[in-house]
Amino acid sequence: MLSLAGAPGSAANAAPTRAFPEDARKTTITFAPAGAVLLDDEPVPLSPGAQIRDRANRIVLPSHIRGEYKVRVKFDNQGQVHRVWILTPEEAAVPDPKR
Repeated sequence: MLSLAGAPGSAANAAPTRAFPEDARKTTITFAPAGAVLLDDEPVPLSPGAQIRDRANRIVLPSHIRGEYKVRVKFDNQGQVHRVWILTPEEAAVPDPKR
């Protein structure tokens, strides 16, 4: 019997989809020096414990990322950027859930 579990294009090789919190806002972010980011061209500080995840869901240090990205973002109680998920093209194409 032939197993397709390792065959190219099988479900086993498909990229896992990430589940984002419902309140994670989809937006465009620009990472700049000095611990601040631009959200829709408005400066917003990163929280002291900010966590940024790249397209492969790995944690990235704010000092190691520059440029503009489509993201999902969550804020802390002070309105600072607290969690960021950089979206893959497929994730960016998914419409926001209805609220």
